[in-house]
Amino acid sequence: MSRNPHLNELGEFLKARRAELSPGDVGLPDSGHPRRVPGLRREEVALLAAISTDYYTRIEQGRLQASAPLLTELAQVLRMNEDQRVYLYELAGKSVPPRSTVRQEVDPQLQRMLDDLATTPAFVIGRRTQVVGWNRLAAALFADFGKMPEEDRVYLRLLITDPAMRRLYVDWAEVTRLAIAQLRMESARYPDDPRLSALVDELSALDPQFRQWWAAHDVALRTMGTKRLRHPLVGELTLDWHTLTCATDTDQHIIVWTAPPHSPSHDALRLLASWATDHHLTPSGAAT
Repeated sequence: MSRNPHLNELGEFLKARRAELSPGDVGLPDSGHPRRVPGLRREEVALLAAISTDYYTRIEQGRLQASAPLLTELAQVLRMNEDQRVYLYELAGKSVPPRSTVRQEVDPQLQRMLDDLATTPAFVIGRRTQVVGWNRLAAALFADFGKMPEEDRVYLRLLITDPAMRRLYVDWAEVTRLAIAQLRMESARYPDDPRLSALVDELSALDPQFRQWWAAHDVALRTMGTKRLRHPLVGELTLDWHTLTCATDTDQHIIVWTAPPHSPSHDALRLLASWATDHHLTPSGAAT
């Protein structure tokens, strides 16, 4: 009996995608020994996807149909962009899940850019205001995200529930209302996202102000602006923020914070950057 041609093509597609990646691209140590073929080995893909090498091999050889959850995991492991993810599901004959169900993480190249901004705080906000990436100075300025469980790195929840974040923002109410309006804008794109609904329900139960502001139905895009902060180490800062959209995932927004050269806020950022280096705060690429 001949094999399903779509499964054969799916296997070839997976093989091509793993050939494009090196161990360092996906956070694996490189032994330094020459490889007979370029890219990741099958066993490395299987390890990252938490399946056996034999199971992955049969998928790549077109002998086994992968489940939808496993396809999602393989797309994540192999760093597929949105077009590649859609193609993967079509080959497998599966419905493409909404992007709101796909776990987000920062590409290694983007993380390098964040790390190179040594005196400029920057973090990456994903869906539901999840903080999915940051550099060392952002951890020093806002919160040490690397010490939090992944599920707790939700910017809006921190604004509502963390007393330190309430103290940090001089105009806390204005900042929080803007974050809520931005989340409301996102809800139009993903009206059936259960995790977004759960976040809204959670914060509504915790805080009457959130309930009131959410019910106002204000909406806003992430663009740019100026915010005043009162940091416990370096005092008051006035920082401009600007939003960049990630090319490989338009639901990831890079927020970069700057101050005019030689201004008191600029000098304070440089002082805080020195402190962050001395105290070994963890950027997202090194967080566990």
